[in-house]
Amino acid sequence: MSLRIGKRSFAPPAWAVGVTVLGLAVFVSLGYWQLGRAQQKQALLDAFMSGSEDTVDATGLGFEALPRYQRIRLRGAYDASRQILLDNMPSAAGRPGYRVLTPLERADGQGWVLVDRGWVPLGASRDVLPDVAVDAGERELSGTLDELPIPGVRVGPAAAPGDTSWPRVLLFPTEPDVESALGVGVESRIILLDANLPDGFERKWRPALGFGPERHLGYAVQWFAFALVAIVLFVALNLKRAGPAEDSPES
Repeated sequence: MSLRIGKRSFAPPAWAVGVTVLGLAVFVSLGYWQLGRAQQKQALLDAFMSGSEDTVDATGLGFEALPRYQRIRLRGAYDASRQILLDNMPSAAGRPGYRVLTPLERADGQGWVLVDRGWVPLGASRDVLPDVAVDAGERELSGTLDELPIPGVRVGPAAAPGDTSWPRVLLFPTEPDVESALGVGVESRIILLDANLPDGFERKWRPALGFGPERHLGYAVQWFAFALVAIVLFVALNLKRAGPAEDSPES
């Protein structure tokens, strides 16, 4: 490919064209991917905010019929003897600790659900578990539906082999992991206990985003900027002043 632009010629070699086209494809694809991630996280934020506006009486309802982040109320009784500590769960300020999941037997006969009663800090060592005792009597509670936390990469089993103690420490358990530990079936979603209710710990609930959509937008701008820089460099490095032979007319 060769073009004449005034007293300059634009004749990039084939390898430069190929490298530039490949780079542009990568940069633009990554930019649009980051835009998609921003939209997904904004949708989660919107769902979290809209779900907290109205409270649904969940008596007799399966949670699968309700959207994620729906705020609900229901009656039930805690099983204080078999509680789960979700390991590797930071506080809102980033401190290490656990989130406390307490099984609740629903008063409407619909089985068991896990209630997330909030975050507690690590003790002096992992051998000293926090005190998460709670009254086992029946109560009415309210909270927001959510899903069990999932890791970026799952490594190893959720529970230490042979651990039969309670409260049971689990690392990013799945629903089958929880059911195996408790010996009963549970709802696929958990309840994030409202912050104004008793019998809980630190509860500064927010969607599990990692980081917000604005950072993804920033990354998208960076990738699109890389694409623009690649075009500018491609043109600048291959647009050269024509030589004497090219300047003089043909005889």
